[in-house]
Parts: sequence; structure tokens; C-alpha cells
Amino acid sequence: MNPQAVLSLGQQGLYVMLMVAAPILGVVLLVGLVVSVFQAATQINEATLSFIPKLIATVAVIALAGPWMLTTLVEFIQRTLRAIPSVLS
Repeated sequence: MNPQAVLSLGQQGLYVMLMVAAPILGVVLLVGLVVSVFQAATQINEATLSFIPKLIATVAVIALAGPWMLTTLVEFIQRTLRAIPSVLS
């Protein structure tokens, strides 16, 4: 296996990881920002006020985008496993 193939595979893996994680991270970031603005406006400093909405948003995104995320990961793994014979020869 040459270094170019390893770097290409690593790059593809990082890209897929970023694509799969982006919806969750984006929604949690947005919810955290909204909760922080709310806490700053009302001066409520309760830790669970920031944790619970993020947890609910994460579960909602996984419920909505979970099938797409799983399909994307499975397709990447299948492509990688199918490419093993051509990379080794």
C-alpha cells in the first residue's frame, strides 16, 4: 500500500466523519447559542438549563438524520472494503 493510497483513504474517512457529525454539531451549537443568550438575558445560571435542551436536540437530530448517517457510514465502509484487493495488488 503506497503512501498516496493511505492519505487518500484517510482524507475520505475524515470527510465522511465531518459530513456525518455536522448535523449534530450544528444543531447543538445553535441550541447552545440560543440557551446562552437566554441565560444572559434572564441572568439564570442553571447548568441543567444548557444541558437538557442540547440533549433533546441531539436525540432529535439522531432520530431525523440517523438513517442518512448510517447509510453514509455503511457506504463508506463498503467502498473501503471493496477497494482492499485493488490496493494490495
